[in-house]
Amino acid sequence: MNKLIVLLILFFNLFLTSTAQTTQLNDLKISSLKKGNFYFYWGWNKEKYTTSNIHFWGNNYDFTLADVAAKDKQTRFDPEMYFGITNITIPQYNWRVGYYLSNKYQISVGFDHMKYVMVNDQPSTINGYIHNTGTQYDGDYTNQDFTIAQDFLLFEHTDGLNYINSELRRNDEIWSNKFLNVSVQEGLGLGVLFPRTNSTLMHNDRNDEWHVSGFGVAAVGAIQAKFLKYIFIQSELKAGYINMPDIKTTKFSSDKASQQFGFLQYNIVFGAEFPIYKK
Repeated sequence: MNKLIVLLILFFNLFLTSTAQTTQLNDLKISSLKKGNFYFYWGWNKEKYTTSNIHFWGNNYDFTLADVAAKDKQTRFDPEMYFGITNITIPQYNWRVGYYLSNKYQISVGFDHMKYVMVNDQPSTINGYIHNTGTQYDGDYTNQDFTIAQDFLLFEHTDGLNYINSELRRNDEIWSNKFLNVSVQEGLGLGVLFPRTNSTLMHNDRNDEWHVSGFGVAAVGAIQAKFLKYIFIQSELKAGYINMPDIKTTKFSSDKASQQFGFLQYNIVFGAEFPIYKK
């Protein structure tokens, strides 16, 4: 059995080497000629967030909660939930469309539908004041230990933490034959945050409104496996910074919040690439 495994490994390595060496030059050129190609993809994401200081202010309060922790909100896998037409936008998802300016460089626009959920009942530190709310939280605070109870604050960007962005990426082919093309990508992007923030603050009613709240920047690295020149699967790792100085927290325009935090995003996406004119 061990000899058979060794022979199979040697045969597989020999096949790959032979295939790579005997691939016709024209085939390699065709796989490398990306200028003028268009692509699109769809997939799903998972996030990690740094802690952040969240500043809340309104007519009778102005306070900051320090080092607030948050997590994403993964949807349990269900084929109907992830692939059903009516439910496809419920999980955390990504889509992107792009165009190759040259054989190396591409420009794209995309939508990263992330979800951000403040951890309930966590310890924090509060600075500022809360006056005349008729709640137990009225008072003045200076670096005071504070537990963020659920009757005080529920705070989520779950429909979602929407990052609408443009990216410039470089593509480098690392292996190719007639059937498979493997490449790596790296790039930078920037965009705006258009969250639908789900917030319940003290005695106020739950608020859930779309609102342009800030901006983000990110760096991305990816590895792509493309089959038969057109269909691909791609794994991406994105690290970024989000600054939202204008978050809506209640139905009143005077009630706002702000925060800044970093994120690490992992994506798995599926897509297609094709030329838009004959080469």
